Amino acid sequence: MAENEYPERAVRDFIWNIVEINAQLAEIHKGWAQMLGISESQWLILMAIDELDEGRGVSGTAVANKLRIHTAFVTNQTKKLEKMEFLVRVTSPDDARFLEISLTQKARSEIANLSIKRQALNSTMFAELDEESLRYLNKRLTSIAKNSRLASQKLTIGIL
Repeated sequence: MAENEYPERAVRDFIWNIVEINAQLAEIHKGWAQMLGISESQWLILMAIDELDEGRGVSGTAVANKLRIHTAFVTNQTKKLEKMEFLVRVTSPDDARFLEISLTQKARSEIANLSIKRQALNSTMFAELDEESLRYLNKRLTSIAKNSRLASQKLTIGIL
């Protein structure tokens, strides 16, 4: 094997591992969603709101950016989740043009009810990693995510 083939093989292996992980995570999200009687997309929206909300609610734009989806889709799905009493959408006191979205107590309770299963799932997924290794891996993945966004932008504008 030539010296320059190794990095290419390692990159391809990494990409295929990410594809596999993404597919498995999609199945896991689908399972969580089914337990709550919602769609996978709606589950991800709830998780994004839970992650982003610091007590004041979160904008649909912030949720869309977190999930890398269109804001109109977030608006459509949050309206459905509101009717199902998983979310509250309140006009922002800072700017009446915007809504602040928060989880309801019902949503928090439903998510909390899944916590034992979620902990067991995490233990299975990360069984071979201690906390320090997981932090290191997350740091590296954050760097790769940042660099892949840059690479994508370069490809889009024709620099690469």
